Order: sequence, then C-alpha cells, then structure tokens
Amino acid sequence: MRAVVVEAFTEPSNLRVSDAPEPEPSDSEVLIDVRAAGCNFFDTLIVQGKYQEKPPFPFSPGGEIAGVVQKVGARVVGVTAGDRVMAYLGHGGFAEKVVAEADALVAIPEGMRFEEAAGFPIVYGTAYASVVQRGMTRPGETVVVTAASGGVGLAAVQIAKAVGARVIALASGDKLDVARKAGADIAIDYRKDDWIDALGQATNGRGADVIVENVGGDVFDGCSKHVAWGGRIVVVGFASGKIPEVRLNRVLLKHISLVGVHWGPSRRHALETVRTAFRELTKLYREGKIAPMIWKTFPLEQVSEALALLGGRQSVGKIVLTM
Repeated sequence: MRAVVVEAFTEPSNLRVSDAPEPEPSDSEVLIDVRAAGCNFFDTLIVQGKYQEKPPFPFSPGGEIAGVVQKVGARVVGVTAGDRVMAYLGHGGFAEKVVAEADALVAIPEGMRFEEAAGFPIVYGTAYASVVQRGMTRPGETVVVTAASGGVGLAAVQIAKAVGARVIALASGDKLDVARKAGADIAIDYRKDDWIDALGQATNGRGADVIVENVGGDVFDGCSKHVAWGGRIVVVGFASGKIPEVRLNRVLLKHISLVGVHWGPSRRHALETVRTAFRELTKLYREGKIAPMIWKTFPLEQVSEALALLGGRQSVGKIVLTM
C-alpha cells in the first residue's frame, strides 16, 4: 500500500509517499480503507520529534481519518465490513489502509462526505470539549474564540453559536470574514495594536464568560484581562509557540476557572465523555447547526505542500489529504 513513512525525524518538506506493508488488525481492531485524512498542526511537529508523543520508527503521521471498514477483529462487536467511519488515531493516518481500535470509531452521518469526515474527529471533538464540556457554556453567555479561523477555532465558533452563546472571534486580516461566516457576532483583528481595548469594548467592560484559547503568548495574556467574574479560560493550544505564564492574581480576584483540554487521551481516560460528545455533535450536524469547513484538499503525494500551508499559518479551516 502507499503511505507516508517516517524512518527518522525530519522536516515536513522531506516527506514522501512510499510502499509499506498492509497492517493486520488484532482481535480488538478493525482495518480501514482510508479515503481521506485530516491534516493538523501536530502532524508538522510529530515528524520533527517536537511533539509530546514520539511513536517508534517507522511510523506514518496523520491523526484523523475517514474511510470504509474492510476487516473486523474477532472480538469486535457493533462494527461490520462496509461501515463508513471516521476515527482519531494519534498517528498512522497518512496511508491507504490503517488499523484502529473499535472504540476509536465514529459512524459517519448520512450525507457527510469523506473529506468532511476526515476533518471532524479532532477539531470538533476538541471544540465541543472546550465550549460545552470544559467551558460549560450556557445560552446567552459571551464566548471569545482565539485563532478563530483555524480548524478548532471555526468549530468552536459554530458550536458556541449552536448552544446559544454570543461569540467574539479573534483572527487576522481576511480571516475575519471566515469567522463571521461561521457565525461569529463580532470579529476582532488581534494583529492590531488596539485589539485588547477592542475586546474590552466588545464585552461591554464586563468581560467574557468563556475564552477558548488556542494561541498562547501575548494573546493569552491579553484575553485574561477581559474575563467576567466567575468566567472560564479553556486552554486548548499554543499556536504562537509561546507557553504563557498565568497571572494567578487574576484567577483569584475574578473567581476564574482555568481548565485545559487535551482531546487525544480522552478516549483512554474518559471514553463515555467522548461518546457523549460525538452523539451531540452528530445531532448538531444533522440539524444543520455545524458543518466542517474544508479549505483545500490534496492527493496523498502532495503531503509536503499540505503541511507547508499548515505550518505557515496560511490555512483557513481544514486541509485534507485524499487517497
């Protein structure tokens, strides 16, 4: 089969497609014929050895896939050959075939294309956990989403609107319009010098009830100045590359909750929480309240080009590889 194989840590620009042996599912796994794979920023890190998880060599990057079940392990129940599924893998998805644990699978809703499904498990799972499960957003509250034109950001905007929140999106340049189209009530360019003041005005001086923070660095520090009493800051990532230092006096004085979301290990630690998230996300999709925003698709052979756009912060929404 064709696959992107990493035999030593390297730059994303060096990735190429090569031949690899077809995997065989264990008794608890299924073999999936991959039709599309979502690209995520951590894919650029894992091939360089800069990610917190370092798979043994050789490995394929690619954390989320969509495809058709081809073979089912002896102890697997509830899954049959021919099922259309999506899955979060951690790695291994940039290949024509992959094995996955049965409890990692989510049925693809009717009407959802494989390309859309490949951009669903990580970003929508992360966004739902951030907005609903950890952020505990209630109707009428104000939610701020940083990096709102990225995969998780756009999903968080959609989900926050779906649960009845007022949404303020932080993005830059032309990406502000993308956030507005996803449902943001207000969009602020956080590349401008006065963005912190603009955020204060947008929250009417009261502050935001929930901040879904994807950037870190100065953006985190600026947002933390505008949290409402009893508000929640949800730490999702550090796209800026700078891990911020938290001013705990702000946490204390404003009765703030500071929580993190690390979606990947959630299946291992809180499987029922993950299942609940996808039941609700599937319902929202069927109701037309959320929809994956696929920016570009590339054939598997153009993996380097796809990850270059992702690493260069040029993407809007999801980039997907097709097999």
